[in-house]
Amino acid sequence: MSASADATLKSLFGHIEEAPPDPILGTTLAFNADSDSRKVNLGVGAYRTDEGKPFVLPVVKDAEAAILAVTGTTVNKEYSTIDGPADLKKCTQNLVFGEDSAVVKEGRVVTSQALSGTGGLRIVAEFVKTYMATPLHTVYISDPTWGNHPTIFEKAGMSVKKYPYWDGGKKALNIDGMLATLKGAPRGSLVLLHACAHNPTGVDPTPEQWNAIMDVMEANRLVPLLDSAYQGYASGDLVRDGATIVNFVKRGFQCFICQSFAKNLGLYGERIGMVHVVTGSADEAKKVLSQLKMVIRPMYSSPPIHGGLLVTQIVGDKKRFEQWKVELKAMADRILLVRKQLREGLEKKGTPGTWNHITDQIGMFSFTGLTEPQCERLIKEHHIYLLKSGRISLAGLNSKNVEYMVGCVDEVVRKLPAQSKL
Repeated sequence: MSASADATLKSLFGHIEEAPPDPILGTTLAFNADSDSRKVNLGVGAYRTDEGKPFVLPVVKDAEAAILAVTGTTVNKEYSTIDGPADLKKCTQNLVFGEDSAVVKEGRVVTSQALSGTGGLRIVAEFVKTYMATPLHTVYISDPTWGNHPTIFEKAGMSVKKYPYWDGGKKALNIDGMLATLKGAPRGSLVLLHACAHNPTGVDPTPEQWNAIMDVMEANRLVPLLDSAYQGYASGDLVRDGATIVNFVKRGFQCFICQSFAKNLGLYGERIGMVHVVTGSADEAKKVLSQLKMVIRPMYSSPPIHGGLLVTQIVGDKKRFEQWKVELKAMADRILLVRKQLREGLEKKGTPGTWNHITDQIGMFSFTGLTEPQCERLIKEHHIYLLKSGRISLAGLNSKNVEYMVGCVDEVVRKLPAQSKL
């Protein structure tokens, strides 16, 4: 081998640069490396108990036992179908659309298992780019949104544009800016909407605002893509948190829905989610499903079976379903409680600014309104790990550290008032 060839082999990967850490996962790594006993992790979007521990729902443990009892007989480790098992598809349709949904009864809904919410979004993006009309190749996303949203669509070759969402001055939804942008969007564009518990702001449109959004989208023939990651985990009520999707469907929208069970069933690592597509007819649904499977087959061939079995055992079983609703409400109520404690603590302390937005928001996250310098001080001086946008995961707060959080926020807001927007 020549010297030049040898050098080429030695430097085959020499041009690769190290990628920056993911903002959320990087926060967790920094937290794990911190030895301070006071440290608090408000970055990771995963539920924690009041003791700060990961939580496996009792109903999930019960479902695991039921699956284990029949493993090797009615349950095996063979490949699943490309789009997932029929019983899983049926029970998740009922959860999203309701058991008496007309579009389900008419056979107009296409459903496929996916690799949680992220995988579902990527399937939709690939399907849209491959099979749908050119206007749909542009997707409008909220500003801000979940950090992975834009990349998912860009990797599929779609054009990503933003619509205003967060009003930093009012710490509320910028509904006027959102509607104005959607009115000006090219007809037939795709619009990504958070079905409930908007990430990262925790600000959802009111029913009246949702109606206004639907009016504009209907008039401009915009196509909804509803990302449903928190059904039941936002308010503790599956029906209430699912109302937006039901209302879009009742208005006659043909749309895409990505459904995740990471948060509301605590199945983060099982990567279990679903894609639903509401079409115009049963014949269209049959054709769409056939092409949706053509997207999945070269991507990952077929979905993992275990998460799907768990969802079927819980959502598709009356007794476990009722148990899940109780446990889900308990999780949601704990998050609502720490919201209340954080707000009341800051107001009692007289921390400069207004803090009602903490309890006005909903879901796992709060957009606190803290500035980047204030967030950096919380991390460096107080060992409280959060995103520098000011987003916190309320699941990281509990009865043992919420008072510490209040005191630290009070300190940084008073220490850095010039940069504060509060």
